[in-house]
Amino acid sequence: MRLRACRASAVCPACQCISRRVHSRYVRELGDLPWEGIPVRISLQTRKFFCGGQDCRRRIFTERLPNTVLRYGRRTRRSTEALDWITLVLGGAAGSRLARRMGLLAHGSTLLRQLRRRSRSAATSRSPRVLGIDDWAWRKGHRYGTILCDLESHRVVDLLPDRESETVAAWLRTHPGAEIVSRDRASAYAEAVRKTVPQAVQVADRWHLLHNLSEALTNALQPHHRILTQTAHAIREVEAAPPAVPPAVHREPRAALVKSQNRDRRHSRYEQVMELARRGMSKLQIGRELGLDHRTVRRWMHSDGFPELKPRCRVRSVDAYAHYLEQRLQEGCHNATQLWRELRERGFHGQQRIVRTWIRQRRGPRYQPGAHTITPPAMRTSPRHTAWLILSEPASARSYLEELYRRSPEIAATARAADEFFRIVRSRDSTAWPSWLQSAKGTALASFAAHLIRDQAAVLAALQMPWSNGQVEGQVHRLKLVKRQMYGRASFDLLRLRVLNMA
Repeated sequence: MRLRACRASAVCPACQCISRRVHSRYVRELGDLPWEGIPVRISLQTRKFFCGGQDCRRRIFTERLPNTVLRYGRRTRRSTEALDWITLVLGGAAGSRLARRMGLLAHGSTLLRQLRRRSRSAATSRSPRVLGIDDWAWRKGHRYGTILCDLESHRVVDLLPDRESETVAAWLRTHPGAEIVSRDRASAYAEAVRKTVPQAVQVADRWHLLHNLSEALTNALQPHHRILTQTAHAIREVEAAPPAVPPAVHREPRAALVKSQNRDRRHSRYEQVMELARRGMSKLQIGRELGLDHRTVRRWMHSDGFPELKPRCRVRSVDAYAHYLEQRLQEGCHNATQLWRELRERGFHGQQRIVRTWIRQRRGPRYQPGAHTITPPAMRTSPRHTAWLILSEPASARSYLEELYRRSPEIAATARAADEFFRIVRSRDSTAWPSWLQSAKGTALASFAAHLIRDQAAVLAALQMPWSNGQVEGQVHRLKLVKRQMYGRASFDLLRLRVLNMA
């Protein structure tokens, strides 16, 4: 395309005087967005003007076309913005490959250099009122950075190359104005905020408080591993004990016995669901209480009665030879390999294991329900899993927890303190905080309570204010996605540009 500027006058960029005196004309070659994948070049004829200002240091200036092309630019503005967005999303090498497919010819190094130059010129420092701070792993266990977010606008403010207290303090000094700072319980961030902006209210993240509680409860249960194991075995023996009145002796295959026991277990769970529904609990609450999916609870509640499982009608290739196999079994031949060979002569194309499975189901060992009850597997007894059971309290573990509390009053007191702290954080009951501190001093959570007292102001702010680090964790997740797209081959400054500029 051949174009020319046609305005009658131009404004001097130095003194802002309007000039109509044309000095000369020259041609600029610009790259534009492609048409149907075809690269486009624009030959733009522009002009130079004489400046008529008395005190202007410029005698001659070039007319500016800010909406078309930037100063010294070799591409149109819209073409430059398109390449910048491609670079932000894909990076240098991948962005260059995509641009080439679209008809925009640019090397990866050129894209990165252009993005860095534009970002430096357009960089603006923001000082958020509500600031969220958290760390992120550049290489887990070796190198970490810091992410800072504006919790009111839900945007990333800046990335720092490490998580040292001095680095965070230096950033806070250059960006004053933070009134509320939400953070995890890391001492480095707390110290940086305390030194730089002592008037700011620090808010401890509630998820990290509950996570710290889980870790403290797990550590408190570590010395009681033997009691946990003994309790789990005792509950297993009680549940697996035979009934007081033995059933009538009749022979039943093991598969039918397992099917019957599974049906009884489902029926018992169905009765529990209907009982909780009659009490007025919602479907989600019933699912959490019994460990069921809410869709299963909804299906059971809307059914007319207990939904029996539909029988499976599975036809196997060996069933066509069932009459012959029954006859050979009655004759006393129980060798699966021999019967399989005979069936092969009669046109059977299946594998030997199919015949062996069929014979095992027909003539397998006879079981008496009273003597061969399926023993349920032992409950997991690790301290971590027991801590999860104490905090979540599922209905399936109620008997185990009751027996554990009966055997160990120390564990019972620790569990009560943990449940109370969990309730305080979830319901944000700040009025119960002093009484919990007094009750926790006599339990295994005393050390955990002492650490909370050192950060008591931030903990109380977490119970009284709505701010938390939830959205900061979401920004960290997005940062990880961007970082992994870069395959670890780009520098920190490019990662920072991509995170800050991508909405």
